[in-house]
Amino acid sequence: MRLWLRRRPRPAVMGFWDHIAELRNRLIWSIVAIGLGMVVGLIVYDWLLESIFLPPYCRVLEARDAPASVLGDSCSLVITSPLEGFRTRIKVSAYLGVVLAMPVLLWHLWRFITPALDRREKRWAVPFVFAGCVLFVSGAVLAYFTFERALEFLISVSGDVVDPLLGPGAYLGLVTFMMLAFGIGFEFPIVLIFGQLAGIVTPSQLNRARRYAIVGIVAGAAIITPSGDPVTLAALSVPLYVFYELSILVGYLILRRRSGGVPLRRRFRRSPPAGDERQAGEPAP
Repeated sequence: MRLWLRRRPRPAVMGFWDHIAELRNRLIWSIVAIGLGMVVGLIVYDWLLESIFLPPYCRVLEARDAPASVLGDSCSLVITSPLEGFRTRIKVSAYLGVVLAMPVLLWHLWRFITPALDRREKRWAVPFVFAGCVLFVSGAVLAYFTFERALEFLISVSGDVVDPLLGPGAYLGLVTFMMLAFGIGFEFPIVLIFGQLAGIVTPSQLNRARRYAIVGIVAGAAIITPSGDPVTLAALSVPLYVFYELSILVGYLILRRRSGGVPLRRRFRRSPPAGDERQAGEPAP
């Protein structure tokens, strides 16, 4: 029984079906983690709605001098369908489940790609998970603080004679998806660094592709940001470009570390002819 419960060791050389089985196990653990986080989201949904998500909407309404017919005694969202509240609670809880499960997701992602790394690089598991969580939280926080400006811009475009009366599905879906998109977008440098560790891309290639990367970053930011306003686009594009430059710098440091601290130009210098080789300690002629 003890032998059966012991985890089967990973083979030294993994075949295609071994990778598929490994991916299946990682996905199962990730789904379980998201499910547990979703349960937590269902429990704290009311607190998140009143303390976190609703204040930006109320401040925008107050800044526009919304009439009492909109504000009433207090700022609130309006449902137009009996199932809208239930669907919104499930959607927001699912997004929160992904956020809470992010350390587990990053850990299993690291464990899945470790066969492509050497022994020293496999020790970076904890820094990778920590950096990934910090970047994700930073992106979500940035999205939250820029959401009020984005919401104000979107409402002002509709005109001065239009009074906003939003439902929880549209409003909470926008703010939570925006925070999730920013958090995933901030994982961009992690992807680039892994590509350099695995040898998929080199720092020189990233350096030469800088002009195309700028266009791709702006286009990608425009796609993943649901609001489409210029404030949100700039708030996401600028940090992603800074991360791109930092990823190139980290890639050069990784190459230097792998070469034993020898500069790359000396590492790839042509070796002297065989006739010029001397024994250690032999004086020069």
